[in-house]
Amino acid sequence: MSGSALPLPSAAVPAARRSPAGLAGLLVLASLGLVMLGTAVGSLGWEPLWQGGAGAATILWDIRLPRSVGAWLAGALLGLAGAVAQGLFRNPLADPYLLGSATGAAFGVALLLVLIGVSPAAAAGWAARLGLTGAGFAGAVAAVLLTLALARGVQQTLRLLLAGVIVGMVFGALSALVMFWVPDIMRSMQAFLLGTTGFLGWSGAGLLAALFVLGLVAAIALSPALDALALGEATARSLGIPLGGVRVGLVAVMALATGAAVAQVGLIGFIGLVAPHLVRAAVRPTHRWLLPLAALAGGVLLLAADVLARWLLAPQELPVGVLTALLGGGYLLWLMHRRPL
Repeated sequence: MSGSALPLPSAAVPAARRSPAGLAGLLVLASLGLVMLGTAVGSLGWEPLWQGGAGAATILWDIRLPRSVGAWLAGALLGLAGAVAQGLFRNPLADPYLLGSATGAAFGVALLLVLIGVSPAAAAGWAARLGLTGAGFAGAVAAVLLTLALARGVQQTLRLLLAGVIVGMVFGALSALVMFWVPDIMRSMQAFLLGTTGFLGWSGAGLLAALFVLGLVAAIALSPALDALALGEATARSLGIPLGGVRVGLVAVMALATGAAVAQVGLIGFIGLVAPHLVRAAVRPTHRWLLPLAALAGGVLLLAADVLARWLLAPQELPVGVLTALLGGGYLLWLMHRRPL
């Protein structure tokens, strides 16, 4: 695993001259279009309700719109966390789940649901959603800290990767053990672990929005340190970057974004890994631009996958986490085939 940037396909090199602001505008337009599209896709496939009666308006405003907005926000959080992880570890293959944070967040959520005796679908209020997010954040932080302790810091990439794999497996096993002890919650947790936006409402979307703004502001504030780290730790120290404090702040942003997203939509892979790659294939930004652009790209990717998952086999719905894994894995295999690492 190399610490340098992933080589771009030759077809993407000319696109590197595009303006970051122009790309941001395109991603915003794509996001708005996908939100509109998401409100027109229901349990039976294409079902636009824009001119329906009172019942149609209720479905539109209370079910489809918060689900579409929440899916975009969860994807944006994962895209942001992925950009932070790749900058912090100077590794293009890093993603928000590298340090076991996703399975740690899932364990925290599963444990809380068992303790309070509800399913993810029943946790619809602000207090319940805040509790789920807090449990996810606590589990993510615990997993990250354990990984860093086992790896003895972030200097040895291979040791860090192995520690993350081990911690992820341990917390995944703990989640399975919790479900084994309480079989009644297994069915709802299965959908949660496969990734779904079906539990999202306005309370979850509002919480995701608040945490997204908080995480984005904190990440942009630390973006000069990420630019300095890209030049190497010795150079960063010579520029006066307090690496210890910066790492703590970046790990907290990554854990908060990952924990919040996992708490609301479950385990959805590849969004945080692919979104920064797509941005770098279009522009060559500094981290001040890369972080918000990766967030926009992550929101577009997850919302597009969610709409496709609802429409593809309607009236059945594919788990969106399975769909993102298939599409994201296919993209990375194609990229590795074009330009081996």
